[in-house]
Amino acid sequence: MMPVFRQLVLLLILLPLTLHAAPRMVNVYAWTGEVPDFVVRSFEKETGIKVHLSTYGNNEIMYAKLRASPRSQYDVIMPTSYFVDRMSRQQMLAPLDKSKLSNWHNLSPDFINPTYDPHSQYSVPFLWGITGIFYNKTDYPKGGITKWSNLWETRFHNQLLMLDDLREMFSIALLSLGYSANDKNREHIEAAFQHLQKLMPNVKVFSTDTVVSIVIDEDATVGAMWNGDAYKAMTENSQIHFVFPQEGFVIWVDNFSIPKNAPHPAEAYAFIDYILRPEVAKAISLTTSYPTANLTAQTLLPSKIRHNPTVYPPKSVMKRGQFQLDLGEDTLALLETYWEELKMNG
Repeated sequence: MMPVFRQLVLLLILLPLTLHAAPRMVNVYAWTGEVPDFVVRSFEKETGIKVHLSTYGNNEIMYAKLRASPRSQYDVIMPTSYFVDRMSRQQMLAPLDKSKLSNWHNLSPDFINPTYDPHSQYSVPFLWGITGIFYNKTDYPKGGITKWSNLWETRFHNQLLMLDDLREMFSIALLSLGYSANDKNREHIEAAFQHLQKLMPNVKVFSTDTVVSIVIDEDATVGAMWNGDAYKAMTENSQIHFVFPQEGFVIWVDNFSIPKNAPHPAEAYAFIDYILRPEVAKAISLTTSYPTANLTAQTLLPSKIRHNPTVYPPKSVMKRGQFQLDLGEDTLALLETYWEELKMNG
């Protein structure tokens, strides 16, 4: 009996050491291209925490994957503003303990307590952008393009590059009609659909992934794009001009959130707090060409970027923007039906 007893005692002594020696990890599910590989490697080297990074191309894929599993396999996700709104309402996100985010103070006040997360309870703003109008000054030297409604003019027949995104397209139509980008009124949405039908003869191509190359190569010389992509295109083609439409525009924000029942919450906080370091956020912004919600990081950017009004517009312009909010399942279903009809018959 003694040998067995001794073995049991030895096992009990060694068990905590074995548990302590277990490798730490964090499972991150992020937008494609927004968490650079060099950031992952440097985080792993400093902390010893292994990062398992998976990526997605739209919020719907991420949302469906998390909905399909009652227990999250991910520790950190990156929902855009209106999906923070949706997922927090559906109790899919864990409330944040900001005492575990020592770099929270680096964030810009403009992105704290936003309409999609009024108490910043579920989201950490990361990268953001604005949907506006671009045009090539070679083709349109006189400009005259200041409003969304200009895109409906007959001079743009078969000329427009538009975003292949139903929320963006209906936001443009709603704003051009004088409504909110987050309007749920069925009559207003129907009016926006009919308005988009009138726009279709002007549309040359829909895209989101290849927008920058299309604009640089001048395969399309007028249309809609995000300001970060516009800045990237401007560095290659000096004739590109970006406009913040007079009727207003959508501001999107990609955020870090922790899913409810995340398997490695301590590692999730460590990863997010690392991203919140000014030098890290600066490097990511430079790599992606998108504005950062980290104000301290913004001050570290080269002057030509931080003072560029396309990337960081003045507050007087920002006041015309609207954060995207969740529209609810019924409204989204209606939009999807209209969108399919629009693409099919356009």
